[in-house]
Amino acid sequence: QVQLVESGGGLVQPGGSLRLSCTASASIFNMAWYRQAPGKQRELVASIDRRGRTNYVDSVKGRFTISRDNVKNTVYLQMNSLKPEDTAVYYCNNANIGLLFAWGQGTQVTVSS
Repeated sequence: QVQLVESGGGLVQPGGSLRLSCTASASIFNMAWYRQAPGKQRELVASIDRRGRTNYVDSVKGRFTISRDNVKNTVYLQMNSLKPEDTAVYYCNNANIGLLFAWGQGTQVTVSS
């Protein structure tokens, strides 16, 4: 079973930036960042395959950038121009929702003035 460890969250003011990291215990071809806000379902935010091809949910396009280091089995999420509606717990996992691994603890992102 692949283990996932997320980090980098915190409290930031609207318009600010954060960089999240997630390290997996093994290589995952297509990695993704998900988020879950209070009272809402978990949603896929961005994904990237081993070749670097990316996809984003419309609400973060132009503000978030996903990248990865295949040697370190690590995926990053650079989040700029953060908005209060970006507040959520952020998780990484397989972008293929039919092949999800056990969820990590996630990392809390709070955007508030």
